[in-house]
Amino acid sequence: QVQLVESGGGLVQPGGSLRLSCAASGSIFTILYMGWYRQAPGKQRELVASITSGAGANYADSVKGRFTISRDNAKNTVYLQMNSLKREDTAVYYCNIRGAAVNSWGQGTQVTVSS
Repeated sequence: QVQLVESGGGLVQPGGSLRLSCAASGSIFTILYMGWYRQAPGKQRELVASITSGAGANYADSVKGRFTISRDNAKNTVYLQMNSLKREDTAVYYCNIRGAAVNSWGQGTQVTVSS
């Protein structure tokens, strides 16, 4: 079993920044995909950013230029740097890490952007 532990969420003012972390532990595996998703109340879960092995990062249009996904392979950790946050970024953010026979999700962390 692979467990993902998220951290870094919280309350921030519009224009502020947050850095989310997602650390994987448990079974040893090769990471093929890392992604961040979010879900706001009453809305469907959407992909925010992702990294696929052998390819570059992918971003939703709504966050392009403001968010950056990165990883630390030695620590099996994926990060989401969020800058210039907007009210519409408010959501629960979930990390997802995939490998061969692995598809694991974090517990979710709340990000609230409000004055």
